[in-house]
Amino acid sequence: MRVLVIEDEKKIASFIQRGLKEEHYAVDLAYDGEQGMYLAEINPYNLIVLDIMLPGKDGVFICRELRKKNINTPILMLTARDAIEDKVSGLDSGADDYMTKPFSFEEFLARVRSLLRRGAEQKSNILKVADLELNQLTHKVKRALREITLSAKEYSFLEFMMLHANEVVTRTMISEQVWNEDFDSFTNVIDVYVKHLRDKVDKKTDVPLIHTVRGAGYMLSETPP
Repeated sequence: MRVLVIEDEKKIASFIQRGLKEEHYAVDLAYDGEQGMYLAEINPYNLIVLDIMLPGKDGVFICRELRKKNINTPILMLTARDAIEDKVSGLDSGADDYMTKPFSFEEFLARVRSLLRRGAEQKSNILKVADLELNQLTHKVKRALREITLSAKEYSFLEFMMLHANEVVTRTMISEQVWNEDFDSFTNVIDVYVKHLRDKVDKKTDVPLIHTVRGAGYMLSETPP
């Protein structure tokens, strides 16, 4: 799951990022409205955590603009304001939930999970490629009815490849979507995880699904590229 946090208070942004990463989310940060809106428009996120009071474009403006552009990513709005009219304004702009700072991180995580479930329920939560099946709600993975145990990062990697089945995914795409924007795509970490996934997904079958596309990246497909 990939989360965008748009928050100009760097200590709060870092605190949220660190906590979400500990829960195995990939997190991108934006410290102003311009950068936040740009990232929200060009990247597919599962959730946006959006502060109202931002330099440049404020959170209410960003939320309205994203909804106008049919970007329906769940939005959790954060603000130091607690007046009823501010909450109404945030929700009316298209936000899905609202939290007033300071807040309990446990409650924050509960709301994040709730919004992610809500977003998943709006689409099919079962991904299938050949006899490989991944349940986005339960995080269970099976191949030919054989259950596969994955680490959190292996699961995120496989989920991303299944969402882009029969497409070439580049190392840059993988690093941004599965890790975060600051990840060094030139390390061998991606290669290590590809090997792990092949060992777990393809090793006990005659039909490999994970293919290397030389000079381009990787592909999850029933037929070789």
